[in-house]
Amino acid sequence: MNRGRPRSGHVDEAVADAVRALLAEAGYQALSIDGVAARAGVGKAGIYRRWRSKAEMVFAVVVHGPHPVAPADSGSLRADLSALAEHIIDLLSGPYARLVLPGLTADLSADPALAARFQAGVIDAERALVAEILDRARARGEDAGDDPAFVHALLLGPIYTYLFLAGGEVPPGLADRLASAAVAALGTKESP
Repeated sequence: MNRGRPRSGHVDEAVADAVRALLAEAGYQALSIDGVAARAGVGKAGIYRRWRSKAEMVFAVVVHGPHPVAPADSGSLRADLSALAEHIIDLLSGPYARLVLPGLTADLSADPALAARFQAGVIDAERALVAEILDRARARGEDAGDDPAFVHALLLGPIYTYLFLAGGEVPPGLADRLASAAVAALGTKESP
């Protein structure tokens, strides 16, 4: 059964390029779906088939799409969480993320429907990734607890605070410190 034309990688690429260019030129608040469509040379319908809002489109382009990928299995929960925290730092430290996240956070606070979609589409995917890491640790015989939402918040919260609320720089060694804190908070014993 044919369900219409397949999604075009060209459209995705053109939209991503347009989003980045418009962010650099005018910032998040001034960016619009109309502006992105015009810059990308695509129809608004093509954008709305992919994303329901400016916030969702921009987050997918700048931070990550709907399916974040867990870091490679390093052999211990602490090392896996440290690698994940380092990845989060890298994503949120990028120049476009720094332009987007304060405005996106404001949009989420002001729009409960957008916040619910963001929870379902982004936060739940990130928590599933954390659950995968916890599952891997349990499969190795580590006591990894079973609270991916708590681990997600424990890793993301301090990183966001340092980058966007407390001066913009992450202190050296933060990823390792957060991983150790998460392992301790879960009540697990670190493996060497």
